[in-house]
Amino acid sequence: MSPGQRLLWAYGGLSLAAVGAGCAIAAAHGVPVGVWARDLAAWILGLGAALLLTRVSRPTVYAACLMATPLGLALTLVSVGLEGVHRWTHLGSLRINMAEVLLPLAVVALAGLGRDHRWPWLAAAVTLGLLVAQPDASQATALAGAMAVMLVAGRLGRRVQWGLVALAGVAVVAAWSRPDPLQPVPEVEQILSLAWTLSPLAAAGAAGLLLGAALTPWLARTQRAAAASGLGVYFLLSAVTPALGAFPVPLIGMATSPILGFWLGVGLLAAPGAKRSTP
Repeated sequence: MSPGQRLLWAYGGLSLAAVGAGCAIAAAHGVPVGVWARDLAAWILGLGAALLLTRVSRPTVYAACLMATPLGLALTLVSVGLEGVHRWTHLGSLRINMAEVLLPLAVVALAGLGRDHRWPWLAAAVTLGLLVAQPDASQATALAGAMAVMLVAGRLGRRVQWGLVALAGVAVVAAWSRPDPLQPVPEVEQILSLAWTLSPLAAAGAAGLLLGAALTPWLARTQRAAAASGLGVYFLLSAVTPALGAFPVPLIGMATSPILGFWLGVGLLAAPGAKRSTP
């Protein structure tokens, strides 16, 4: 079994268990079926998209991902926000967090193209600026962490590397400094607290499943070292930052965007054609 196949199987099993645990927690607290069932539907849709991505991975796909990410985030700034916060675009009755959907793809694409070119890092820097403008401290932190890991292991000149790392750090500080008046929704941002009220064991189990799913990108390190590390750091920081603010808990919380985004990142990372970008 190839590293990509191991990644798909491991992430698929752990993420499905995490999503299922979140649905069970939500249902136990009276959250309507129509809300938590969307997470299961998003997991199935994400799986299908990930399988397609394993077949189409090419440098042109990486370039498209890197260009689509800042464009998608820019759309959120002109859409209707919530209390001055602009993180979403609307698809019918659904609110889509563009950063959570697009950033996993961008991280993998950045590792694929940023090794030999400088323009992808400019796209990443613009994306960080848009995350500060939204503001979204969670996603800014996750992207900055992924960038730092890939920059340190990359081939860019030392001055460029550390200059970009410093820029990412400044963006993170700026994002956390922006006013963010949104209040947490229990089944979205506080799902682990709801699990704790059921049982400490339930909370620990759900958190363990989330952590396990977040660690799976490292299974692809022999195929794509930089991308695996970058995506793994992005996953981990996305999972940790909800403890610091009103941000969706990925996979477990009642939010479809991170479920889709995580699958897209895994699919692109698992693509066999990506091995040439290994440092």
